[in-house]
Amino acid sequence: MSEFLPAMRPKTIAVIIVAAGKGERAAATGIPDPKQYRTIGGKPVLTRTIAAFLAVPEVTKIVTIIHPDHGDRYAALGLKDDRLLPPVVGGASRQASVLAGLKALAPARPDLVLIQDAARPFASARLIGDVIAALSQSEGALPTLPVTDTIKRSLDGTQVSTTEDRNQLFAAQTPQGFRFGQIFSAHMRAATVPRQFTDDAEIAEWAGLRVAMVAGERSNIKITHPDDFAHAERILTGDLAMETRIGTGFDVHSFEPGDHVWLGGVRIPYKFKLNGHSDSDVALHALTDAIYGAIGAGDIGVHFPPSDMQWKGAASTLFLKHAGELVAKASGRIVNLDVTIVCEGPKIAPHVPAMRTVIAETLGIASSRIAVKATTSEKLGFTGREEGIVAMASASIEVPRVD
Repeated sequence: MSEFLPAMRPKTIAVIIVAAGKGERAAATGIPDPKQYRTIGGKPVLTRTIAAFLAVPEVTKIVTIIHPDHGDRYAALGLKDDRLLPPVVGGASRQASVLAGLKALAPARPDLVLIQDAARPFASARLIGDVIAALSQSEGALPTLPVTDTIKRSLDGTQVSTTEDRNQLFAAQTPQGFRFGQIFSAHMRAATVPRQFTDDAEIAEWAGLRVAMVAGERSNIKITHPDDFAHAERILTGDLAMETRIGTGFDVHSFEPGDHVWLGGVRIPYKFKLNGHSDSDVALHALTDAIYGAIGAGDIGVHFPPSDMQWKGAASTLFLKHAGELVAKASGRIVNLDVTIVCEGPKIAPHVPAMRTVIAETLGIASSRIAVKATTSEKLGFTGREEGIVAMASASIEVPRVD
């Protein structure tokens, strides 16, 4: 499921499920108190949340943080699994509850820890795996979704002060993943300052840790309001079922005098460069078009016309990032990407790991979802005569079913 650098291959991955809320805010909005024990599809929300992580073989320990008054409620769930530790009583705030969970796990010293809100029962194994995979490259990771609404800031709650740039705004989800020792140390320090942090990623940021974003899931909802329960029931009954779309892309660029080419987002020294309006990254162009095709969104020329001089020499990662944002806006997710580069030179194999990393980071997905391959045309035709490079790509995307 996940990839780790050799030096970071974890032996243990622990999970903290934060379920210590008493439900007062939920009760005020008409949800029976407490919401984490209310059923959806015949099962309590908390049962479904814990089950999502028990379904991931890499997870070795799970500790649930509960309210001191909820011991009987938790016991009534009847959960049994060797990986489930006894529940831990939480604190007066979410931050204090997470710290209680970290302290409970400290004797075991897991390599990684995932922190999950009990009220998010639909985190998929795929999403959990993406967060774990991101920790091979970063000290923290969390799922996010691009903000699609226009966001206004107001200083007094009555008049608009300014409009935020939504291109820089993302909605955070859980699970949020970290290297255990680092987030434990950060939480211990945070507990000594007169400030309440909104989530664990904010504590990590405050402590100077690098926190990566991976693509979140629209179905990974947080149950807060009464309507959220109806939404959750629709997810379970398949009204929000996903379907798979396949897109393909093809691109070709000729050589011209130069000393390097851009392929897969990587600068490769070579005796030519590729001719084109942007950086002429034939591999990323094919891949971007494949993603656009899977969601019926045209091609690069529609979104970034070559007649527009602002894209002269532009990095093709900009195009790929835009395609990924359109997938998220459509409530979709990228399942896998496959690109084949056809050329006599330069040699592609030494650069494949770097290409996969660039693509993964641009799209916020695990590199395990990406294949980059290369072949020659056996000295035949356009590429065989070393006149240019061809790339072909396919993209598999899951989006909500439209009947």
